[in-house]
Amino acid sequence: MTLTALATRRRRSPWFAWLLVVSAGAQAQTGALPASLQDMDAYVASVRESFDVPGIAVAVVKDGEVVLARGYGERERGKPARVDEHTLFAIASNTKAFTSASLSMLADEGKLTLEDRVIDHLPWFRMSDPYVTREMRIRDLLVHRSGLGLGAGDLLFWPTTTYSNREVAERLRDVPLSGGFRERYAYDNILYGVAQLVIEQASGQRYDEFLRTRIFQPLGMRETRYNSDALTPRDNVATGHAKADFTTLVPAPRMTWKNVAGAGGLYSSVSDMARWMNAQLAGGVYRDAKGNEHRLFEPERQKAMWSLVTPMPIAEPKIEALKAAKPAFLGYGEGWTVSEFQGEKLVWHTGGWPGMVSRVTLVPEHRLGIVVLTNQEVGAAFNAVTLKVLDAYLANSGTDWLAAYAAQVALSKDNADAHWRKLQAARNASSRPSLPLEKYAGTLRDPWYGDVSVTNEEGGLVLRFSRTPELVGDLQPWQHDTFVVRWRERWLNADAFITYALNPDGSLREARMEAISPLTDFSFDFHDLRLAPVPPPQP
Repeated sequence: MTLTALATRRRRSPWFAWLLVVSAGAQAQTGALPASLQDMDAYVASVRESFDVPGIAVAVVKDGEVVLARGYGERERGKPARVDEHTLFAIASNTKAFTSASLSMLADEGKLTLEDRVIDHLPWFRMSDPYVTREMRIRDLLVHRSGLGLGAGDLLFWPTTTYSNREVAERLRDVPLSGGFRERYAYDNILYGVAQLVIEQASGQRYDEFLRTRIFQPLGMRETRYNSDALTPRDNVATGHAKADFTTLVPAPRMTWKNVAGAGGLYSSVSDMARWMNAQLAGGVYRDAKGNEHRLFEPERQKAMWSLVTPMPIAEPKIEALKAAKPAFLGYGEGWTVSEFQGEKLVWHTGGWPGMVSRVTLVPEHRLGIVVLTNQEVGAAFNAVTLKVLDAYLANSGTDWLAAYAAQVALSKDNADAHWRKLQAARNASSRPSLPLEKYAGTLRDPWYGDVSVTNEEGGLVLRFSRTPELVGDLQPWQHDTFVVRWRERWLNADAFITYALNPDGSLREARMEAISPLTDFSFDFHDLRLAPVPPPQP
């Protein structure tokens, strides 16, 4: 996804702190900031105000030194606890780089190669196409070219479901493919859950234990947590915030990706992420407490992770000022997006989570790294901060990135409003459902997700996803046999249409769903569901 697209709500795919209080195990801030970043405190305050973000944490590393590591604002809106460089945020899909690095480390040890077939390590693994099953390599799990559609299968774990990691992976056999194998880019999360299982099989360790002993402990990332289940009451952790109904900022309930943690489960701080960025920029090299040098992975692994494998389309910015950020090339490597800014190669990724979005950006030739963690769902905030820092070190373009991304957010909202007006204008409000409401009640079954129930409760229909506690919604007639599913958890921002098709005898044949707003996160992949009525059990 381009930098322009990332200005809209969030992207789980897929789209810096001055004074470091030195504590045990912390990295001291040792470098100097460019003159154009001396106003960073005021700039981040403006970003927070413009995009209604309660809290932001930022770190910048340059030439192996931490030149900025700081928190701004509130961990939770209206509460006294402040964000600092040690505050934990969900880093979501920035986890993918850790999963990719883990596979490279195992490849260095001869326990696998990235050219191995997935079925050589997980014999039970199946895609919906036998050819893809047979030819899927470990590298294919990382580079978003499997033939799955954008976000396909995400409802198996988003929002939090009761499926296990193995169950999610097994259900891939029924998730439909929408493109050819290795044909084009389409961001997915589910295959990183499969990669996690490969890591566990090859290493003989649980993935959380592998990360803890092989990456976090060696790098001194003492604050990083495997997922929200590993957070403790003593942890300095931010609360996510979402704009319910795209208007009112509210705290978002804490969620977990315990079943696909390899795609986006980690919580971390900018202090810890500075360590990660420095190790990456040093080609996998780090030093222990005694100053001895070690490697996470070999240089050729680093080169592979940062090499473009799957080309990505480059959109034309709608905002004139954002044309300065349009890359000359854009693609996906192994757990990283690879692109260009003002003639310099960038290696970066974003993360999107209910209530939190983030971005990590590396400039290898300048040994420069930037991480921005936020507790609101607006990618424009992390982009405005990141581009200001990049400008200071690389381009000095003079672009007002805050104004540019504010214009992009306004345009996205205007487009969404226009979309809704168009739907309303096309609606036949006087039409009525073909059947009495109680006839729409019953169990619907999708081959890959499982069961969705519709019940008649006090004269109204209620839809429930059987394995997803948050997905409970009230059905409101829209027109004909289409209803609006209005989720009771309004912070989800994922209201959907459900449309029933009837058999000639008037019985229900199937139901299809689709998100209403173009601002809804793509992980609500309702459009991939093929819901068919389940006959009631015979007495």
